[in-house]
Order: sequence, then structure tokens, then C-alpha cells
Amino acid sequence: MRPSSGRRPRGVPRSRWTSRSTSPAPSRSRTRSSPNTPARPDSRPTSSPRNFCYNASVERAHLVHLYTQMLLIRRFEERTAEMYALGKIGGFCHLCIGEEAVAVGAVDALRPDDYVFSAYRDHGHCLARGSDPKRVMAELFGRVTGLCKGKGGSMHLVDAERRFMGGYAIVGGHLPLAAGVAFAVKYRGGDQVVLCFFGEGAVPSGACHETLNLAALWGLPVLFLCENNRYGMGTPVERAVALYSDVAQNAAAYGIEAGRVDGMDVLAVRDAVGKAVEQVRTRQRPYFLEAVTYRFLGHSMADPAHGHYRTKAEVDEAKKRDPVLLLRTRMLSERLATEADIKRIEQEVAQIVREAVEFADASPVPPVTALEEDVYTS
Repeated sequence: MRPSSGRRPRGVPRSRWTSRSTSPAPSRSRTRSSPNTPARPDSRPTSSPRNFCYNASVERAHLVHLYTQMLLIRRFEERTAEMYALGKIGGFCHLCIGEEAVAVGAVDALRPDDYVFSAYRDHGHCLARGSDPKRVMAELFGRVTGLCKGKGGSMHLVDAERRFMGGYAIVGGHLPLAAGVAFAVKYRGGDQVVLCFFGEGAVPSGACHETLNLAALWGLPVLFLCENNRYGMGTPVERAVALYSDVAQNAAAYGIEAGRVDGMDVLAVRDAVGKAVEQVRTRQRPYFLEAVTYRFLGHSMADPAHGHYRTKAEVDEAKKRDPVLLLRTRMLSERLATEADIKRIEQEVAQIVREAVEFADASPVPPVTALEEDVYTS
């Protein structure tokens, strides 16, 4: 199938297929940054016509909800680190401390019937989607009460009831799956949107580019949300992605509209994703959004807090824009919350996380016979 044909895929009824709209060719006048210029760790999207800004009319109650969700993820991840150190959690474990605004802001812009895909750093996305913290923690503990009966673990959380389609350990490997669900939505005549989280480390992968091409070719309703935390394990983005200064430009080759957003500002993320989701839903076209964020801890629990690939000074500088503290400061300064409100939320979140750990620790370990269950053959 030639990209310019606009042909519907074989087997798709004509009545269920809308020919893809043509997109203007990407501008050739844009200059690319010199490959010798390092990406600044503290760089953030600046104001430009392509960038969205937050909607200041968000109601107070909604702000409290967003703050509570981010704080829940933060405290959940902190306790997860403690439990991992105590040997309660095994295997690989990747925390999203510092990246909470992307998860909460993005998921908040979705409908309950939309779909969400994640990569291996999936705890925050799953919690933001509304999964029970008890069952999430139990899954990390490998217990039968976990979301996946203790068989998925940290990197493979799934909550089909909430259309959280899972975390995936293979870098970039879940993008084709997200496109597959988007194809199914279009084939059935639905108007759901598929939100696919992935890191900038997945952008150079063949699976990513093949999926972008197919999504553009077939006009699939998928929002590709790249969480650019600037490091793929220990490799800085400028050593892995040619268009590192604006990762979203990678979508231009496929005629996919793209944008960037400050991933440390939950309101900016919420607004950007909300507009992108509406565009995907109404136009039945993919969209690529880059959220520039930063992880405060190492790549995984096996990685030192700062590693040998970045300095403590760099991390400390990034923490000055802690997404949780940014929203807290705004709520207090604009009198949308009091110190008493903040303290109450902290106590409520602490109780939720404490009960999640207690629930997981008290839950039974799967029996050996469980290895023969949930195994499917054709």
C-alpha cells in the first residue's frame, strides 16, 4: 500500500472507513540544532504557537483532586522503594518520582471509555487511571490479590476494567499494540481515543517509527505521549535522538501534528492533552505530544539515585520545579487551599498508602499450581 493512496486496509468495510485527510508537508525552513550542542538538563518548552498553556479556570475542587492524585503517586512510589529495599518486592522496579504531573494531567483529560497504554514505568499511570492502590501494591508484592494475580509485577500492571491496557517492558514494543487498539476502535465505528505513554528512549526504535507511519496512513485515533525525562537509562537524549532539542519533530516526517508541553506543570499537561485528545477524537487522526519532564531518582531500583551519568547539582536544580510542590505553592498563594487543607490531604494519602502496604503484605503468595492457570493456547 502506497502512503499517498489513502486506500482502506483489506477487510475493512467501506462504510466503516474514513479516508485519511491529507496533512501539509512539514516545513523545510526549520533549522536543526547542532549535534555538538548538548541538551540543557533544565531546558523546558518555551512559549510558541505550537505549545499549549494551562487553563486558569480549573475549579478549586478539581485542583485539589489533581494535587491529591500526584501526592498519592509520590507517596506510593516512596513506600515502594522502601518495600523493595526490604525485599518485599522483587524483580525490576522503575519509579516515576518527579514525573507525576504527566501521568495525572494526561489521564485526567480522558473519558472513562478511552484506552491507556504504558511502558515499564507504569505505577503512576495505573494509579492515575483510578486503579485500587491496594491491588497495585499487591501486584508489586507478587500476591494473588494483585491486579494480575501477582504474575505481572511492577512492569506489567493491567486493569482492563479501567481500560488500562498494561505496562510493557520492551522499549517501544507497546506502540504497535496501541495502534492495534486504535484500529479496532476505528473499525467498529467508535470515538474512543487511545493514549500511549512512552519515553524518549523509545523514539529511535523501529517499532516507534513503523507505528507512527501506520497511524498516519490509516488515520488512527491515538495520542502518542512521549515522556521526555532526558535519559534513557544512563544515556542522555542528545546521544540517542537526532532531533533531541525538539523530540516532537520526529512526527513531522509522517505528517502527524505535534506539540510540546512543560511536563512539570500538571495544569499545562492537562490542557495540552485535553486539546490533543479532542483533536484526535474529532478528526480521527493521530497526534504526537512531547512532555518535557525529569525523573528525580535513578532509572530503576538497581540504579543509584544520581548514577554516574548526571550530577547531584543537576538533580537538585530539577527538583526546584518539583511538580507536586509547584501545584501546592500555587494553591496556597492563590488561596485555593489552606495549610490545614494540605495537611489533611497528606494524612489521607498516607493512610491510603499505609493500608495498601498492609493489604499487600497480608495477602497470600500464589501457589505453584498457579503457573498452569491463565495460560492460553490456540
